[in-house]
Amino acid sequence: MTEQSKNKQTLRRLVLTSLLLAIVVIGLGAYTRLTHAGLGCPDWPTCYGLLAVPETSLQIAVAEQAFPQSTVEPTKAWNEMIHRYFAGSLGLLIAAIAFCSIKLRVATRSSVRSPVLLPLLILGIVILQAALGMWTVTLKLMPVVVLAHLLGGFTTLCLLFLLYLRLNAKGVSAQGATLVDFQLKKYSRYALLGITILTAQIALGGWTSSNYAALSCVELPICQGNWLADLSFEQSFDLIPPKQESYEFGHLAHNERVTIHVSHRFGAIITGVFLAWLAIVVFLKAKTHAIKNAAMVLLSLLVIQISLGVSNIWFSLPLKIAVAHNLVAACLMLSLITLAYRLRQNSKESFYE
Repeated sequence: MTEQSKNKQTLRRLVLTSLLLAIVVIGLGAYTRLTHAGLGCPDWPTCYGLLAVPETSLQIAVAEQAFPQSTVEPTKAWNEMIHRYFAGSLGLLIAAIAFCSIKLRVATRSSVRSPVLLPLLILGIVILQAALGMWTVTLKLMPVVVLAHLLGGFTTLCLLFLLYLRLNAKGVSAQGATLVDFQLKKYSRYALLGITILTAQIALGGWTSSNYAALSCVELPICQGNWLADLSFEQSFDLIPPKQESYEFGHLAHNERVTIHVSHRFGAIITGVFLAWLAIVVFLKAKTHAIKNAAMVLLSLLVIQISLGVSNIWFSLPLKIAVAHNLVAACLMLSLITLAYRLRQNSKESFYE
């Protein structure tokens, strides 16, 4: 094996490891948020001035003296710090990916075989994520910062996955594939639209969570009581809220939380209908197994995600189901990106036919 081949193999392994770690970090972030541990450590990047969590009576006494406005809760603090440890490890791996990509680019002098802009973009987003993690603490869980941090995590995951797909692409044959679906060309655009719709729905879910509106509606299919009269869009989606000492446990009135929750539910209906239509139509029209499989995975994950969303309401937001709802949302996005990528490759093959 040549040195160049070894470098490519190392890069692929780094990307795959980072991809798996990014999923873990998203899960840990959801767990931290749902256990109300976002302010488990009142400072950043340390925890009460320590690299670990104050646990001994002496450490706790010193911590409470240094941060009199906070009560030391070791369990919550560990939830937050474990998330930071994993996120920091992911940042180091992504820095290594950027370094390896630049090194490989210089060695091969080929932008096709050694993408470098995408790794540098991912590194930039991770640096921004670190800043958002700090602001999440210093701005006391301001909803827009919490939402931006969540979306940044999803963006990191998706770009890592796109890089993984690019590194493992076999390329397009000059003669094209034997089974090319000409009629699927337009559905690559619909898949990109689906990514946009799903991104908006994930953002609505993040806004629901960061404003503690997940249990503002406890009945199905829509909401309890005269929910239409409770809707108030005036301040429900204000990105800059009134200044508060802390935004933990929310700052909005009940009717505003109901508005956010109902918006998320209607968004789920729109997203579910569109993605189900896309997956079914592509599955029925596709000739290649790769595209059919991608459509089937998308539809399966969509069914699981809707079931988890209903379960969150039905069982009053159990921790395991709520965390799974976040993780499956990430997997749903990855499956949609896979479908879009397959359809786009199919369009390229059509061009070369």
